[in-house]
Amino acid sequence: MKYFKSFGERILDSNSIDFEQSALELYRFQIEKNYIYRQYVQARGLINSKVKFIEDIPFLPIGFFKNHQVISGHMENFPGFFSSSGTTGSITSKHYFWSEEFYRRHSLQLFEREYGSIKKFHVLALLPAYLERKGSSLVSMAEWFISQSESKHSGFYLYNHEELISKLTQLALSKEKVLLLGVTFALLDLVESGTFFPKNENLIVMETGGMKGRRKEMIREELHQILMEGFHVSRIHSEYGMTELMSQAYSQGEGVYNLPTTMRVYLRDTNDPLAWSDRSQGGINVIDLANFHSCAFIETQDLGRKIGEGKIEVLGRFDNSEVRGCNLLVN
Repeated sequence: MKYFKSFGERILDSNSIDFEQSALELYRFQIEKNYIYRQYVQARGLINSKVKFIEDIPFLPIGFFKNHQVISGHMENFPGFFSSSGTTGSITSKHYFWSEEFYRRHSLQLFEREYGSIKKFHVLALLPAYLERKGSSLVSMAEWFISQSESKHSGFYLYNHEELISKLTQLALSKEKVLLLGVTFALLDLVESGTFFPKNENLIVMETGGMKGRRKEMIREELHQILMEGFHVSRIHSEYGMTELMSQAYSQGEGVYNLPTTMRVYLRDTNDPLAWSDRSQGGINVIDLANFHSCAFIETQDLGRKIGEGKIEVLGRFDNSEVRGCNLLVN
């Protein structure tokens, strides 16, 4: 627990973080303290391999969070967990946390580095389905944003579209910044309700993904075009996060995400998950330093394309991979 607190403070002061050194330190810590990760690496015959560079580190398939307690240490140090939404009847992932306060502080810090102080925003969270269950990391993050915005207009919305539309109309007259954070299917329902939305140059519409089987999947360009026309905005912002990660990346348009200082993406070969891709696109492997308490090295089921240093375009999911609550849109 002492190590968690110490490393957590380093994450919150991430300007002083040496990413590669910290990643290698975490690998040594987690290969010793994380039973599931160690067993996986051992099963691959790599337990005695020398890891000198990040590229040598094995990545844990994200599916392990469904059936195992992926923790570094003892269960008594983990007061709760976040769970994925999944679909009806599916097995959901559980990501045990050592401190929900750390997660919230870290998430807000990442948002503010991209968009500025949350106190300059009215935060409207349209998160049906997520609000209707316990354990959503997205709801926890949104709840913190709302409280820290210190705005009497900030709040959650379930299916009360009329109230939300009234609030958006009211705030359009204020000329103040508004963040509309919404699950994708709910944003589509809102713009297709037939209501006219006033143009507001200070409105940021941010989709978090998530059709949850309620609507057909759409390519990103089609979705964003519908939302841009409906809300009268020039671009749609996006958040890339998942239950199994403690960090988030943000896109200010066109699906290109700026990676935070605590996260790096490496692309693996789409035909061989154990080999790195020699192309500009491939399967997404993530190192999230904020996962120091669980496993920092995650092999996701997402496809991506690198767009320069510290930027990535998320293309969609591997064929036959499970459609999850924060599902991504095929490009």
